[in-house]
This record gives sequence, C-alpha cells and structure tokens, in this order.
Amino acid sequence: MRREWWVPVVCGAVILTIGLGARQSFGIFQKPIAADLQVGRELWSFGNAIAMLLTGALAPFVGGVERRLGAVRTVAAGGVLYVLGMATIGWSNEGVLLILGNALTGVGTAAAGFGPIFAVVNRAAPLAKRSLALGITTAGGSFGQFAVVPFASILLDRLGDWHATILILAAASAVMIPLAWGLREARPESTALGAGAPVSQGLRAALSEAFATPGFWLLTLGFFVCGFHVSFVGLHLPPYISDKGVGMVLLGRQISPAELGGWAVALVGLFNIVGAILWGWLGGRHARKDMLALLYFLRALAFIGFLLLPTSAASILLFAATLGFLWLGTVPLTSGLVAYMFGPTHMSMLWGIVFFSHQVGSFLGGWGGGRLYDLQGNYDLMWWIAVGLGLLATLIHLPIREVPVARLAARPA
Repeated sequence: MRREWWVPVVCGAVILTIGLGARQSFGIFQKPIAADLQVGRELWSFGNAIAMLLTGALAPFVGGVERRLGAVRTVAAGGVLYVLGMATIGWSNEGVLLILGNALTGVGTAAAGFGPIFAVVNRAAPLAKRSLALGITTAGGSFGQFAVVPFASILLDRLGDWHATILILAAASAVMIPLAWGLREARPESTALGAGAPVSQGLRAALSEAFATPGFWLLTLGFFVCGFHVSFVGLHLPPYISDKGVGMVLLGRQISPAELGGWAVALVGLFNIVGAILWGWLGGRHARKDMLALLYFLRALAFIGFLLLPTSAASILLFAATLGFLWLGTVPLTSGLVAYMFGPTHMSMLWGIVFFSHQVGSFLGGWGGGRLYDLQGNYDLMWWIAVGLGLLATLIHLPIREVPVARLAARPA
C-alpha cells in the first residue's frame, strides 16, 4: 500500500476546513445584518439559501469539469471565486450585493467542495480504506466549523463590525487556492480506479444506469433531508439561542447569548470530527443504508429531546454535542454507497446529482427558517418539520438494495 493516497486526503480535508468553516459561521451574522440593514431575517437567509442551491445545481457540471481539467484546476478556481464572494459580502451595504456575494461563494463551494475532492480521494485510496478516507476528509469540514466559528464569533463580538469580520474570513480563505496542488494525481486514472474498473462507460450510459436504479433515487431523496437539517441548524441555531437570551459563565468569564450560539455551532463541528470518522468506519463494516437509517432516526430523537427539555446552556450544549456526532456522518456513508453501487469512474458526476438534492433541502431549510420566523416570530414549526423529515429519511433508506449494479457484479469484492 502506497502512502501517497494520504496527501489528497489531508489537503482535501484542510480545504474543506477553511471553506466550510467560514460558511458555517454565517449563522452568527443573522441578527447583526438584519439590524444593520433594517430588514427581517429572510434576506440573509435567502442569500445563504441561493448559495446552497447554486452549489448543488452546479455540482454535477463541476464533476464533468473535474473529469476534463483535473481536480487541481477545478478546486483552485473554486477557491478564487469563494474568496471573491466573501469579499463582496464584506463590502456590501445593501441586499443585491449581499445576495451576489453569497452566490459567488456558492459557485466557489461547488468547485472547491466535496464533489471534486471526494472524486480524488475515491480514486487514490485503496478500496479497503476508502470509507475511512472519506470519513477523515469529511471531518475536515467539521474541524473548520469548530475552529473558525468561535474565532468569527469572538471577532464579531470584539470588533462589533460584521463587515470587517467577514473580510478577515475572506483573507484567511485564500489559503484554499495553493492547497489545491495537493490534489494532483500521480498515477493515470485508469490504474487509480483499481483492477477491473470499467473506464469506457460514457456519461449518458452512466446516467441511464443510475436513473434506472431505485436505490439511487432513494439516496437522493434521503440526502435532501440532511441538507434541510444542516442548513436550518447552522444558520438559525445561533439566533434561536440569542432570542432565548441564554448565556453562561465559564471560568469566571461571561459568555453572551450571541457568543454561546457561535460556540454551539462550533461544538457541533467538534463532535462531528469523531462522528464523521466513526460513521465512515461503520460504513466499511456494516450496510451503509442501515447506518444511514440509524443516523437519521437518532437525529430525529435529538431534535425531540431538545424541544422537550427546558432551554438552558446545558441543554443547548448537550444538543450541540449530540447533533455533532450525527452531523455529517451522512456524507461518507452516502458518497461511499454511490461509489460502491456504480463504481468510481463517474463518481464525481453522480455524487453531484445526489448532492444537488442535499442543497435543495439546504435552500428550504435556510430560507424557510428565516421566512417562517418573519411570519410567526419563532422557529417552532421549523423544528417539528425537522423531526418529521428525520423520521421520513429513516424509512427511505431501509429498502435500498446495497449491491453493485449488474455491470460491476462480476468484479472481485
């Protein structure tokens, strides 16, 4: 086993650490932007939702670009667009530029996100280590959530200026661009795919094969729920905590409700570092579809427990830790199942289609939370919608047939 497969894993994880970490901090800007621009929460929620929708809509096309131009060029270009988008947000003083900046970050995230990075990791990692490698790569985004969100929260609290805070995050995000070089592939793709992997299948044949497989559509629908949960919680948990006025004292230091919201999102990221790796590891030893059903069921229970317990700093941190363990464990399981069922040749494109469903869910979770809050003055209905969707996703994954398609059935395990 050659050690160089760890290089794209590490570089990909760090790129996700920076890019996803900065975006996960956007929830703490919800109330400051609404107050500064004198608008409701729907504007910032809609801008974020547009970014998520663009990330998903472009993901299948980015997969084709990555196949032609390579991951290095694709991810580096995505990093440039991401930084430009963050800078545009930082300089904006009205809604149009705010939405434009979010749109640019959405395009950048599509090119420098999970799809192209996972494609390289799938081709580079040995088959026996592939699920674990995906888990480690996914954990990179969680570490960024843990490291970047508290930094942004403290920075915002100290500076009292959301413009300056986002511009500092934009400057830090520029590190993504040179890191893309670590995704270069030393071996020809035909050998990286593994013995017996078909390399002659065209895009149209790959799409027809996937669309004719019921399990592909069930995975796609289930991942919609993941996007809804992640977007709603990431964007609206901090203002929810701030609305409740729940703070705490830690080591003699007073932590405001706004800052506690940032730490709650960070705690989700911290526990997901373990969760993503563990769920990825479990996916290599048990049926991935069953692990997905279990994960979504536990998520629904976590939401119910959070709603039924009295709101306090302890209940908030307990919920954040529990949800973190269940946060992005869906990613190595879902992406690994796509690769297992259809092979790695067109993994980036097929994953892009599944991921688009995730981002449609993200759009509705992010924008819907702001819209319903402005209409009702609370998030109560959104929380219970999240519970219902979690139970639905549990049922959706159970009937999936976790077997390779007929084209791959004769390949050695």
